[in-house]
Parts: sequence; structure tokens; C-alpha cells
Amino acid sequence: MKKKITIIGVNYYPEDTAIGLYTSQLTDYLHTNNYEVSVITGFPYYPSWKINKEYRSKKVFLKENINGITTYRYKQYVPSKPTFFKRILHLLDFTIGSFVNLFKIKSTDVVLCIVPFTSTIFLGILLSKLKRAKLWVHVQDFEFDAASDSDLTQKKSKKSLFFKMLFWLEKRLLKSADIRSTISSSMLRKLASKSPNLKNILLPNWVDVNDINPKQSKTHNYLKSNAFKILYSGNIGEKQDWEFFIRFAKSIEKNSNIEIIIVGDGSKRAWLEKKLLGLNNVMIKPPVPYNELSDLLCSTDLHFLFQKVDVIDTVMPSKILAMMASQKPSLITGSLNSEVATIIKNSKAGAYFYSTDLKKVTSFVATLEKDISLGKQYGLNARNYVSEHFSKEEILKQFKKTLESLTS
Repeated sequence: MKKKITIIGVNYYPEDTAIGLYTSQLTDYLHTNNYEVSVITGFPYYPSWKINKEYRSKKVFLKENINGITTYRYKQYVPSKPTFFKRILHLLDFTIGSFVNLFKIKSTDVVLCIVPFTSTIFLGILLSKLKRAKLWVHVQDFEFDAASDSDLTQKKSKKSLFFKMLFWLEKRLLKSADIRSTISSSMLRKLASKSPNLKNILLPNWVDVNDINPKQSKTHNYLKSNAFKILYSGNIGEKQDWEFFIRFAKSIEKNSNIEIIIVGDGSKRAWLEKKLLGLNNVMIKPPVPYNELSDLLCSTDLHFLFQKVDVIDTVMPSKILAMMASQKPSLITGSLNSEVATIIKNSKAGAYFYSTDLKKVTSFVATLEKDISLGKQYGLNARNYVSEHFSKEEILKQFKKTLESLTS
């Protein structure tokens, strides 16, 4: 008899980036490995922060069968300009609206809550008690830490009564789970501090090196020039240091052989486009579908990701793995204490700098522009590292093993 699992999380198919992609691939894997999978989710909206065109006319509650997986959706409020308090409304609306969908689950053995949103753990607690199921919380992002560290709130807010209450509530919710997991070593340490003396395990995100494969990729239309191309592909949001990027872009503008391409969407895109007016060395392009991602990533000469110094262990950017799988070097800035800094150092996949080191950053770019063989070596190191440490097949086997431990 098949074991049953219900996954609760706002991001899911057809979203093909970030958390939505990982949740979709996980559900497909479990379905093909003899689990009966149901999903309680929202309407697709990320990273554009507007509900996908093909879903806008759908009713508030929608039941779908996606590749054999029963999916229950609630059309949540999505702010076009996601300020901190609008995000709170977004979170609350999804959580309250999805309450109805809990009662559409006839039976389940395990409830898996994908965080963010932390509030989905409320739903998980209720469903697990109603169905006498085990509760598993998997943390993709510590949203309260990320919010209190970002420009969405004042820096002093972390010490405010409001955030103290949020962190207290977060700890209580995490303690209610039978097992907790997260995606990086630094996040695992943070999780342990929030739920000490409980079972917390590391289950990192993964990359499919067959999907991101330089040997099978062709030059993408966005990157057909003969210039030295520097690419950012992903969410244009609050966690990236766009102020530093603007300084960087201006500092290399005189070099006509360097072209910067930003591919993505997000809450900061309109702001960034205004800031870049008059700069001729930067292009901003819309996101590409997942089936074009390999072509895009493998067509560049250098990937970049400029992170804010404050964002250390609240999140492990999944885009890093795809960047490395493309067999191209990476240029990353941020806190020297971050998980990403450790990965880049250990893999020798490029360079990682503190995000105020503009001279070092521009010097690294100049070196790679001139030394093609060095870039190739960094790229080989990168792909070999993710193939060994972040294999999709191996990590999904760990998920299955964890699930078996809960259902045995």
C-alpha cells in the first residue's frame, strides 16, 4: 500500500525557479518512487510578483492533477510592490485561505511544510493532528531573519517587540515538528539555535548536471555578442546588493569589451532599471523558461552575484549551484562568513570578496577578461564540485530516506 505525503508551500509548479522548482522536482521524485503525493499551494506568481497570466481567470480555489499529483490551490493576495507589511498580508492571506484546502485531504501519513512561509506550519500542525500524521518542516529561508536584516524594515527592528514576538512564535512552531531540515550548514546551526535538543538534519538543494550541461547547450540569444559577458540570472530582489552593482557597472563602463546582462524579474527590477538609465554596458532581459536555462548559463563568460553583507545564514542561494554546473567561473560578494564563501573557497570555482572591495572585484574581472585559460579552470572546478556534492539523485535519495524514517 502506498504511503501518503501532503506538501504545503506557496511556491510550486509551474514556477520553475528557486523554491518552486525544488518543490516540484521533489514531488515528482516521490511520486515516481511509489508515494501518493498531494500538494496544498498558492497560485504561481514568482518571481514577477503577479499571478501567472494563464491562472488569473481561475476561481479562488482550484484543484488540479499535475503529472499524477493532486494539487489544491488558493488564489492568494500578491502585492505588485512587496513592502514588508504587504508581504505580511501576502503570507497571512495564503495561510488563512489555504485552511479550507486542509479538509480536502482525506488521509496522509506525513505532512511536509516548506518554509517560507513559517505560517504554513500552523496548517501543518492542524492537518497532522486531524490525520494523525507526522509533521516535517523543511526550511528554505528564514523569512523573519531575512526581513529584519533587509531594507524592508529598519535595522533596529530586530530588537522591536513585534520581531521578538515573531521569533518567539517561530521557535514554538518549529518545536512542534517531528523533524526539521534545512539547506546549508550555517542554516542548520541557526535552526539548532531555534529548536535546540531536537532532530535537525541537513538536506541541501541540488542541481541536475544533465539539465545544466555545457556539452549539450547552444549559445543563447541574449548572449550572442563577442564581448566578455558577465551574467546575473535570477530574482532581482532585496537580498542582492544592487547599490554595489551600480558602482561596479559604472567603474567598468569605459571598457567597451565588457557586457553585463541581467536576466530576471522581482521587486527591485523597476528601481534598478531607473538607476541604470544612461549606462550603456548593462542590459536587463526578462526571465527565460527552464528549458532555456542551460543555454543561458553556459553562454556567459562569468557569473556574478552581489549579496548584502547582512544576509549571512538566512538563506543559501540556490542559483549558485546552477551557476557552477554551467562550467563557468563565478564572482560573488557578501559576508566572508557566509556558506557561499566557504563553497567558493573549497571548490576554487571563482572568487568571493567582501562586498565593499570594489577594486578587488574589478581587478578580478580584468584578469579573467585577459586570461581565458584561468576562467576555464575555474569553470571545470565548479562543475566537478557540484557534481560531487550537490547531485540531484543523491540528495533526493536522502529526502526519501528521511521520509521512510517517519513512516516506518
